[in-house]
Amino acid sequence: MIQHGTDVRHRAIALLRSGVRNADVARQLNVPVGTIGKWLHLDRARRGECPRRQHPKCPRCDGRPLDTAAYAYLLGLYLGDGCISELRRGVHVLRIACADAWPGLIDACEEAVRSVSPGNTVFRVQRQGCQYVTCYSKHWPCMFPQHGPGKKHERTIALEPWQQAIVDEHPWEFIRGLIHSDGCRITNWATRVVAGERKRYEYPRYFFTNLSGDIIRLFTDTLDHVGVEWKQANSRNISIARKASVALLDTHVGPKH
Repeated sequence: MIQHGTDVRHRAIALLRSGVRNADVARQLNVPVGTIGKWLHLDRARRGECPRRQHPKCPRCDGRPLDTAAYAYLLGLYLGDGCISELRRGVHVLRIACADAWPGLIDACEEAVRSVSPGNTVFRVQRQGCQYVTCYSKHWPCMFPQHGPGKKHERTIALEPWQQAIVDEHPWEFIRGLIHSDGCRITNWATRVVAGERKRYEYPRYFFTNLSGDIIRLFTDTLDHVGVEWKQANSRNISIARKASVALLDTHVGPKH
């Protein structure tokens, strides 16, 4: 390894401080450009001029503006198919499981995560039959205070006032997130006798399924807010079959794709 004297280093720093480019200094002093870059970095560090990594700001902690429509949708996805895990140094990872069968849903989920946390990297992790839309941040527990130990259906799930205000402002986005995670649109059928002849007829229907009674209640309360009629098929299934209500869901949610 070539050793460069103090005099050469001082001359290089003087040239760099005067605005001469790294490559020109390297050529003039016959020093590798990588060494020049290292000297420049160390000089800036000593003078406190090194740019530090800026941690992305949090809407809850720092008052950064929040895309509330994207958040309402992501909240629905998180309550259905999301989880938050704690890593080292206060970093948490958000994962939303999305089935490979619905590529449009995966794209919509990734877009929502990027909108809610624009300063962080969002990526996908492939698993059998699904992809995890994934993002690291220290502030996911701030954004989703429903995070906690154990399964969601084994603990209380309640929205904080600021979250409820967002859901009230964007109820359809919240409903869409819940249905995209734990719901479906199917075509049901039945038969009846018409003029002495038994005929089959079909009609669309939405279902939402979740083991948490609290999440079921959040879903049905929001349906009530937008005027959608629903029935509880059993303790974990909500059915929407009325023609006008299905039409509303078709307008604002639609089938997965």
